[in-house]
Amino acid sequence: QVQLVESGGGLVQAGGSLRLSCAASGRTFSSYAMGWFRQAPGKDREFVAAISWGGGSTFYADSVKGRFTISRDNAKNTVYLQMNSLKPEDTAVYYCAASLLFNVATMYLLNEYDYWGQGTQVTVSS
Repeated sequence: QVQLVESGGGLVQAGGSLRLSCAASGRTFSSYAMGWFRQAPGKDREFVAAISWGGGSTFYADSVKGRFTISRDNAKNTVYLQMNSLKPEDTAVYYCAASLLFNVATMYLLNEYDYWGQGTQVTVSS
C-alpha cells in the first residue's frame, strides 16, 4: 500500500509559476516510477509528466514540454512538478500517481498506475 498526498496548488496569474509536491508513505518510494496527471471540469484525466524510479529519465506531454519540470527526492519520499509560464488552459486538478511496473510506451494510461493521490487545484487567471 502506498499513500500519496498532493499540495502546492492555488491561484496564479498567466505567466506565473507554481510548484506542486506529492508526499508518499507506505512501501519503498524509490521502487516506483511517478507520474503527474491533470483533469479539467468536464474533461478526461490526461497525462502531464513522469519520472523513473531513480530520477534519471523524465517524460512530458507536448502541451507542457519546456514549461514544466518533474523531479523527485527519494530521501524525502516526495515528487515535485515545477510549473512555469502557466497558461489559463493549465487550469485543472492535478494528481500524482505511482507505478511499480513502469512502461514508457503506456505511461500515459491511467491503468498503468497503482496508486493515486486526491489531487490539488491549480487555477490560472488571464
